Amino acid sequence: MANSHAIESHMQNNDPTKIPVAVVMVPPPAQGHLNQLLHLCRLVSAYDIPVHFVGTATHNRQAQTLVHGWDPQTVANIKFHDLESSGSNPLQDPDSFKCPTFMVPLLKSSMELRPLVYNFVGKLSATVGKVVVIYDSMIPYVVQDICSVPNAKSYCFQSISAFSLYSFSRELEGQADFPPEAPIVKEVPSFEGCYEPDILEFSKFQNEIPKSNSGDLYNTSRVIESLYLDLLAKEKITGTDKNWAIGPFNPVSLPKKDDSVNRHKSLDWLDKQELNSVIFVCFGGSSLFSYEQIKEIAFGLERSEQKFIWKLSDADKGGIFAGKDRKADLPEGFEERIQGRGIIVRDWAPQLEILGHPSTGGFISHCGWNSCMESISMGVPIATWPIHFDQPRNAFLVTRVLKIGVELKDWERRDEVISSDRVEKAVRTLLDSAEGDEIRKRATELGDAVKKSMMEGGVTRKEMDSFIAHMSK
Repeated sequence: MANSHAIESHMQNNDPTKIPVAVVMVPPPAQGHLNQLLHLCRLVSAYDIPVHFVGTATHNRQAQTLVHGWDPQTVANIKFHDLESSGSNPLQDPDSFKCPTFMVPLLKSSMELRPLVYNFVGKLSATVGKVVVIYDSMIPYVVQDICSVPNAKSYCFQSISAFSLYSFSRELEGQADFPPEAPIVKEVPSFEGCYEPDILEFSKFQNEIPKSNSGDLYNTSRVIESLYLDLLAKEKITGTDKNWAIGPFNPVSLPKKDDSVNRHKSLDWLDKQELNSVIFVCFGGSSLFSYEQIKEIAFGLERSEQKFIWKLSDADKGGIFAGKDRKADLPEGFEERIQGRGIIVRDWAPQLEILGHPSTGGFISHCGWNSCMESISMGVPIATWPIHFDQPRNAFLVTRVLKIGVELKDWERRDEVISSDRVEKAVRTLLDSAEGDEIRKRATELGDAVKKSMMEGGVTRKEMDSFIAHMSK
């Protein structure tokens, strides 16, 4: 994997034979987005197309450090380029329990990459037949000049579910009439409380940037969201009727590793548990809880008498390599009492591998779209606990539309502390009830369908082939 100097050396070779097409991936500096676009790099590079991943040194390093389900042998065509700006790397306050307030200054600082990305694409365009820029929907400002490069075109990666994007647009435009094929959209929770005012203001600014993208990409599958993808295209909600559902980006099959030395302890522990007997508890990288809420979760897990893995660590601080930590306190004697029945992971956890393990029977999740897609592709039902952003709509999709989960946190009561009784009930429902068995059956069937869609002749494989053909024209 190369740094930003790699392209310079290539240009100095004066090779008269140009590469037909190269892709430049432009992510925002937020871990969930970095992870998705890094996996998209892997999918594109599988077509023997060189991919250039551009960003600050800190976030390029973060993307590579925290990626999971990643096989280094499959990414020889991916090069990382450090484009340094003078922007700071704001840190999260470990005592802030709501929306991660570091996001806005962090995203604003990333806007300084605009001239650097433009210059990079301009230089690259002299060495290849066509440059394809794939940028995240959060940062169109950074790539708005790409349209002036004669042999370059861009595609927008929509980082949320098609269902969330469609329902958001309907609400923002004040549309009360819903298409007859999607009446359930009118029941979706309001986005009130999902975003801080500063984030809404930033998003509004980005949405007003003139767009010239050639189509939209989604980390989803038509097996999951065909209806809403079709509605987005039909109504041209994003300004285009061209979209490709090429997810899941994460691998859907995980070969068992023989490297016992580097294997995470949670996987060794799962090997000893029964089929579908463990619930995985993880709230992503931008979620913080009060001490009171952590204790309620602990008591709920303990009283459920079910087995669990709980990833309990600080939220993303804007960068994983700096900033003060806050070690979450647990009830006195809790870890001793749950010995053998549960494990606490305070550092990084291999989420994809845990979800893909046959002993994992449920997932308590904040319903970030990455986590939803990983859980769906592994056939694991979800107890939904949305916290902010698009998560309440993803939770609605999981529980009300796909019917592969149970509601743990009611978004209308989002400011309340979730009681240990509710945690206990959700865990027991998924792992120890007839209702849970039915939900798991649907989740398994959907996961199997998603896996088949990725195979030769499957709908997702056809979508990816179609996108590659379109971008290579």
